[in-house]
Amino acid sequence: MENHPLDNACWYALGSRHRHLAEERGRARRYRPDVSVFAALDGLDEESWADLGALVGPSQTTVVSRAEMPPGLARGWTERRRGRGIQMTVDPQKEADVEPVALRRLTVDDVPAMLELVALTVPGPFLAGTIEMGAYYGHFDGGRLLSMAGERLSLDGFTEISAVCTHPDVRGRGLASALTTHVAAAIAGRGEQPFLHVAESNESARRLYRGLGFVERRAVDLVVLQSPPA
Repeated sequence: MENHPLDNACWYALGSRHRHLAEERGRARRYRPDVSVFAALDGLDEESWADLGALVGPSQTTVVSRAEMPPGLARGWTERRRGRGIQMTVDPQKEADVEPVALRRLTVDDVPAMLELVALTVPGPFLAGTIEMGAYYGHFDGGRLLSMAGERLSLDGFTEISAVCTHPDVRGRGLASALTTHVAAAIAGRGEQPFLHVAESNESARRLYRGLGFVERRAVDLVVLQSPPA
């Protein structure tokens, strides 16, 4: 059972810092469909699933991520895909020694370039409206966006680092590390705890983040679901 806001971070984000981006019905919440694919439940009981079904509509796809999502709980829902991730938070006692790079905050004018980079690198769900979730930063070369990172889920006291990606042509230059460190520092500077998620199987990324001062907090489930038909 979840006992900490980060165990059901999307639910708490949509009920606090991201309430202006939320759609809600009873015990279910989701982001506006142009902003994010994520939805959240207050619990895993039938009432919560019924509220989510009414919120997203019949035969629609949505994504739920929380600490524990045992299979078969959502009666009438179809599980399309499942993944296991590791949630990591910053250890304030560990300081990362990272060489800074030139960067700037991204704006809505940069969204086409951001979507192009995301399509090439596939760091996770990113839509045209995702930039509304928080501050995103990018490194450019000659007007070409080569690397970026930014803020996704934001709840009271915590903000997630997400969309960390680098063009394959320039990997190995420390761009992702520099951008991740910059975003984490900005979050910590507001008195919040930075956190992020990485695939359980991606040991190289987990090792990189540990080198940047992150520690593994717990495993989380991510499930792509299709709602029941009408």
